Amino acid sequence: MSPRLLRALLPPVSLVLILAVIFLIQPRAMSYLGLNLMLNLALPIALATIAQLCVITVNDLDLSIGAFVSLVACVGATLLPATPLLGTGVLLALIAVYAGLGALIHWRDLPSIVVTLGMSFVWLGLAVLLLPSPGGSAPAWLSGLVKLKTPVVPFAILASAALALLVHLFLVRSSAGVVLRGAGGNPQALRRAGWSLLRVKVAMYALAGFFGVLSGLCLVGLTTSADANIALRYTLLSIAGVILGGGEFTGGRVSPVGAVIGALTLTLAGSLLSFLRISPDWQIGAQGAILIVVLALRALVNQTERRMA
Repeated sequence: MSPRLLRALLPPVSLVLILAVIFLIQPRAMSYLGLNLMLNLALPIALATIAQLCVITVNDLDLSIGAFVSLVACVGATLLPATPLLGTGVLLALIAVYAGLGALIHWRDLPSIVVTLGMSFVWLGLAVLLLPSPGGSAPAWLSGLVKLKTPVVPFAILASAALALLVHLFLVRSSAGVVLRGAGGNPQALRRAGWSLLRVKVAMYALAGFFGVLSGLCLVGLTTSADANIALRYTLLSIAGVILGGGEFTGGRVSPVGAVIGALTLTLAGSLLSFLRISPDWQIGAQGAILIVVLALRALVNQTERRMA
């Protein structure tokens, strides 16, 4: 088996292994109800991971996506049910601000880590102002949509698969996607070809904001309420999902399908740790350990590939 194929197989193999361990520990999880319970919150995590993937594609890193998703959830639980037009306008404005961040980072050549870290406090502050204490309610249409009961396979799995396929077709298979990924892989060549790096970065940040909005709305639809801190851990989970799925921090090397698989793997890892009765205080550390093991395997595969080359 070639190292390249082995590297591509690491994300799905990791997912299958975790599923196998879960089914071994708790056989009743091997059912529609069991999968639905374990993957209940997989879709918002997958959407946040795709948002992070859009930023990583242009060699940046977003440390604000968790706070942003929390703010969107607060908007979805307060403004959207009471005044739909205002709520929709606010969500569109948030996407525009995200696009503006991409322009600012490019124009001033600022470190994305610093800018997005600063914005995380802005998003969190706005969320607290909007919803000082947990509460609110999700629009009925939103809850009905994300809690849709599909036959045979849970909705979260179907929606995640559709998300992975659509983003893969756009970002990997389309000519526009080649240009967008080129901004991270070879920006000088892209510039010489006449493409605007500014427009590419604005487009990718706008897409990140769009998927972040979808993540927040999906989350509030599932939980039926919101909290300013409801999705703060999504920042680390989204980065881990992209890297676990085969993405790289540089070079525009990303895998939408792998990123979604990575998000599902991390979601199931949380369920596995719960079955093992590991304290929630230790679960983030245990998830990090799983990520380190997978990254070590990837490093070994990459080293083998370089030797063979």
